[in-house]
Formats: sequence, C-alpha cells, structure tokens
Amino acid sequence: MLLRRLVFALFLLLLSAPPALAEPADIAAASRGVVRVVIIQSDGTSASLIGHGTGFAVAPNLVVTNAHVVEALRQDDSLIAGVVPPEGRAGVQARVVAFSPGNDLALLRIDGKGMLPAATLYPGAVQDGAEVFAVGYPGNVDLAQGLSMADLVNPQTAVKTRGYVSGGRSSRQFDTILHTAPLGSGNSGGPLLDSCGRVVGVNSFGTVSDNGTDSAFYFAISMRELASFLRQAGVEAHTSGLPCTSIADLDRAESERAAGEQSRLAAEKEARSAAHDRASDKAQREAERAVLSERDNGMALAALLLVAALGAGGWAFLQAQRGNDRGMKIAGALAGALVLGAVLAWMLRPSLASIDERAKDMLAEPEASASAEPSPLASGAGRMTCVIDTSRSRVTVSDITDVPLEWSADGCVNGRTQYGLAQDGWSRVLVPASEETISVTHYDPASRSYTVERFLMGLDAMTRARAERQKIVAPACGSGEDETRRFGAAQQAIKALLPSEPNERMRYNCQPTP
Repeated sequence: MLLRRLVFALFLLLLSAPPALAEPADIAAASRGVVRVVIIQSDGTSASLIGHGTGFAVAPNLVVTNAHVVEALRQDDSLIAGVVPPEGRAGVQARVVAFSPGNDLALLRIDGKGMLPAATLYPGAVQDGAEVFAVGYPGNVDLAQGLSMADLVNPQTAVKTRGYVSGGRSSRQFDTILHTAPLGSGNSGGPLLDSCGRVVGVNSFGTVSDNGTDSAFYFAISMRELASFLRQAGVEAHTSGLPCTSIADLDRAESERAAGEQSRLAAEKEARSAAHDRASDKAQREAERAVLSERDNGMALAALLLVAALGAGGWAFLQAQRGNDRGMKIAGALAGALVLGAVLAWMLRPSLASIDERAKDMLAEPEASASAEPSPLASGAGRMTCVIDTSRSRVTVSDITDVPLEWSADGCVNGRTQYGLAQDGWSRVLVPASEETISVTHYDPASRSYTVERFLMGLDAMTRARAERQKIVAPACGSGEDETRRFGAAQQAIKALLPSEPNERMRYNCQPTP
C-alpha cells in the first residue's frame, strides 16, 4: 500500500515538474570524472571483490565517496581500495585520506599521478522541483549485464538517471537533499548533478517501503555537508554559482537580440534618412535665399554702377564744353570703368540653376566633418580589456576573469598568436595535449566581441582532434591574408569533429585599455 502511494506521489511530481533544461553533453562530460570505487581482498596470489560503490573527482588525484563504501578498509588491513575511471586506463590503487562517518563522506587519494577531470560544485541552494541527475555504478545493472569481477575493475561507462528535487525534507543524521533520480546498490558516493553537470550533492541512500523493496525516493548529502568536509580536509574544489542557462536558451536570446538589433538599425537608418531629408530641405531653402539675395545684390550693384557711369559721362561732357581736355579724359575713363563694372556685376550674378549645387555643397560640409579620420580602435584594433557578459554566456566549469586582448588588423593577437580567417570570421582552435577540452575562440572586430566556446570531449574524440591538429601548421603573425585564409580553412577539419553545441559559451565585450 505504501509503495502504491509513493508511486502515485512520484507521478504527481513528474506532472508538475518544470521542463528539462539539461544539456546531455554536460551530463556526459561530468560523468568523465565519475569513477567506480572497488574494495578488493588480496592474498598476493589471488584477489576477490568485497564490495564497490561510486565516487567522483574533486581534483585530478582526489575522489569523494561515501564513508560506508570504504568503511571495511578501516576494519581489515588486508583490504585495498581501487578507483576505476569510466574510460581509458584500468583501475588504480587509492587510499583513504579523510573519513567522516557522521555525514557519510570519505576522501580517497589516488596513488601516483592522477589524471581525472575534476567536477565543478554548485555552491547555491537547490530549488524544489529542480531537475537532477544521478551518475554511478548501480550493482543491479552490473548483474543484469552479467559482468564478472574482471569487468568491474576495467573502465565502464557510468549509468545516468534523471529525477527531481522533492521538497525540502532532510534526514535527521545530516543535511540531505530528497530527490527522485533512481539509485541502486553501488550508486553510493556518486554525484547528484544539476542540469549544467555541476555537483549539488553526494548520493547516499534511499527510502525503503513496508515490503523491503527500494522505493522511488532517495537522499543525497547536501553541498553544505560536502563543502564543510572538503574544507576540513584542506581541499579547494572548483565551484560555479552562475545560473544554469541552456545553449538553446542562449541561441534564442541571441536571435531575439539580433532581430532587435536589426530593428534598431532599421529605425536608425529611417531616422537618418528623415534627418537627411530635413537637412536637404533646409539646405535647399537656404541656398535659394542665398542665391536670390546674391542675384538681387548683383542687379542693384549693376544699376548703381550704371547710374554712376551716367554721372561720370555727364561730367565728361561738361568738361568738354569747357575745353578741359584733361578733365574730360579722366571723367570719360571713369565712366567707361563704371559701365564695365556694371556689366561684370550683372554677368557674375549666380544663376537660378546654381541653387541645387549650392544646396549639395552645404550638405557635404557636415558629412565631411562626421567622416573624419577614425581612431585605430574604430575598426576593433588596438589594446583592449574584455569583460564577460554573463547575460549572453553559459559558464559551467570555467573561472571568470577579464581577458587582455591586443588585436591587429591582420588577425594577430597579443603580438604572437595568429587567428585564421574563414566564413565564420576570425577564430583559433585550441587542442591541448593534457586535457579533454577543445576551445574555439572568435573575435569580431566590428563589434569588438570576443567569444570562447569550450567543448568537453571524450578520450576517443580528443585523440582524433589531436591527430587533425598535428596536420596543421599555424602561420606566424604577419604572414599575409592568403596564409590566414589557408589556416582558417584548415581549422575547419577540427571543427567538423566537434559536437553541434558547446558545453560553455563565454561572450566578452572588449573596450580600449587606457
């Protein structure tokens, strides 16, 4: 009866659950750091499996698990612990370095050099109804597959189940999260992940119904308990408290932003056109007034000069009557000059046809001032500081810091790294040799926008990407446009191996550095 009620409660919970925001690639990427923890008894010649559970890396050589998973080690010195990663090499031996039965937590250190990808912890409160994922190695799956002991100590992909946080109820022994992501024996010590693949708890135990069977509700040790445990053990795990936004949500927001930007540009173009029309009308009116005024002034001057010429002619005639030849010549010359001036004043008047040309000249002057020589940064070049725009970014595991960037018009960054030029603009693909992450960086000089997309890859995919990278020779800065385009085309072979969506997308706005 109790089991039936629990199933009905679970059905109601699923009906009211919010839509999933999880990126499958994030859960898969987080699972790379989830390991099987095995307890083995060995007499030097043979070995037997005593028990197993799950753990997850908080550092390349440190694994968190449940205290009850490794409790037998403290009671029997002949037992050894092993950590089996989900891919790549076989298991390695480990030892317990911190043990806290009060909240069912333990910390293992891998012998030798650890290479596990560390998980990212979410330090915030988990909301009721939030989607969560349990990752681990349930024994009932191993049994159904017919796995042998040899199989259990070799790399196996972890099992992932999905559920939801179910209320704020906690166990009395220590602070826990109640959830519905199915667990089985062997899941103990595995992580409970949020939709971005960040650890929000450590799976510990499930409820039991009246008939002794596993029920549909489970408990994970809360981040409050885990953070305190790691702090006391001297471990500084990586955390990220940013809101969990899906790439699909970002793409939709970018589409809306682009549409809004196009509307804004169209409105600005329309406004500029209207302003140009108003300025054109004003220039036309002013040019018309100026030309008509100059024509009137020319006519008035010509008339004035003619009147003066007539006066000078009369004075010359009077001097001739008096027999004053010298005075007659002077007055006659003056009259002729005045007549010539009147003719020139009349002929030099602006024509009515010049009104349009005058208006064009008046419009061209402010446009010439507006198109003065731009600064180098107007084209996105120069020394800048790039600051992340969290509203346009999805960050799950990376640290957030400002990025100094010095961009040259030929695609050289910081004077030493040449970017490739292709249809998607300027970019550089980074394929590191020591981690399973590929980063693609873009820079858009027009908007001074710097973007980093990170893809958390599996071991096989990284091997293929590294092989492609070995075929490419990056040109030195200043090699010319042909080389940058050749490099940009060559990088497409690596981009073709990447998933359709990145795990992280970080957009930065770049501003000039004083």
